[in-house]
Amino acid sequence: MAYKITDACVSCGACVDECPVSCISEGSPIYVINADACIDCGACAGTCPAEAIVQ
Repeated sequence: MAYKITDACVSCGACVDECPVSCISEGSPIYVINADACIDCGACAGTCPAEAIVQ
């Protein structure tokens, strides 16, 4: 199951550089994860200061 970014996102962008498959992009108003490209590694969730990324 792919990770997703909740409304708790503060749009800091910390998760973008952590994704090994570059599936996170800036949305409006929060960042979004391309579920089809997500490999379920959890690297993004571990770096999110707002704990906005969940599985």
